[in-house]
Amino acid sequence: MRGHALRRRLLAASILVVCAHGCRDRALDLKKNHRATSNVSQLDRDRALAAARVWLPPAVPVSAFDFSVNPPGADGFPADADVACTFTPKVAGGATPKFYCTLPEGDTIKVKYGEPNGEIPSEIAATRLLSALGFPTDRMYRVHSVRCLGCPPLPQQALQCVKEGGPTVVCMQGASESRAITFEHAAIERPFAGHKIEAADDQGWSWYELDKIDPARGGSTRAELDALRLMAVLLAHWDNKGANQRLVCPDGKERPDGSCAQPLAMIQDLGAAFGPKRMDFPNWRQLPVWVDPHTCAVSMSTLPFRGATFKDRRISEAGRQFALKLLRPLSAAQLNSLFEAAGVTSFSHVLTEAHQPQAWTDAFLAKVNAIATAGPCPAVPQ
Repeated sequence: MRGHALRRRLLAASILVVCAHGCRDRALDLKKNHRATSNVSQLDRDRALAAARVWLPPAVPVSAFDFSVNPPGADGFPADADVACTFTPKVAGGATPKFYCTLPEGDTIKVKYGEPNGEIPSEIAATRLLSALGFPTDRMYRVHSVRCLGCPPLPQQALQCVKEGGPTVVCMQGASESRAITFEHAAIERPFAGHKIEAADDQGWSWYELDKIDPARGGSTRAELDALRLMAVLLAHWDNKGANQRLVCPDGKERPDGSCAQPLAMIQDLGAAFGPKRMDFPNWRQLPVWVDPHTCAVSMSTLPFRGATFKDRRISEAGRQFALKLLRPLSAAQLNSLFEAAGVTSFSHVLTEAHQPQAWTDAFLAKVNAIATAGPCPAVPQ
């Protein structure tokens, strides 16, 4: 871990050398690039996980949720926004195009860009859906464009080039303090407000660790946990390594002793949902919710990495009913607006049918019906 941290610091320093030559008037604070983290012992992290909630009652009834607009919030962006910012030299994880950028007021945002980039519609649709149902997520804003001052033409590739040891001057070629590059059809990510709770960098939580959550210690019930598992299966959230989930202490929930009054276990990265190839309509549509609807068995073993940290499970009847309680109020009109706002109409699908929001809605409702017609689920160990 120490070697990894050292490489990141050296990378940031090497990029700043370029910025010192081409961006002399820009003062960059690298600390702003990192989500706040509560550095705790492994024991304290495990205690927080045991008390974690995965679901909270949504502020707006599910049936009244408006999926057609970007998430609310004073720090949000309207869908027609042309956002201006200044390039921030920090490597963004993952393989899909993204970069960090600092707004005029000093706030740093993560920008996802590029066409086709299935991560954008995937995260927009999945985060809005889960948030509406009461499962905490980051906020994703689809905007008209992002105008990045000082950006190289291909930020993701440029930073990856430096990370892999390429000459910084060569990798960052084209970046200039006097030129802005515009990225159209971009998405901006706003993280859930709070501090990460982890004992190691990018620790997050793995799906098999949900068994450690204890309602007797304030954590979520088995029904809530199983409803989240069902949503992960419904969305085909196969890229579920620990770093793609986050244990967080929401703002205002910190205790004086450094512990957290209400830890949340949330999904951090949903860019590979509706897959397995990100907004992969024909394959997502045919993925079954159940391995066996009679025993309420679920699995991701047929997906990439054989399900990764999501191990085969049997869903409780309480969990199946709780998931239905959340999902049934969703109307076809709401789901159509969800998929349209996410950008399925403009994404470069292979099938013409996949450009139609109604096709996605029909497939989604078929999965909800599969949950409704299963069971009743046999009793499972608590």
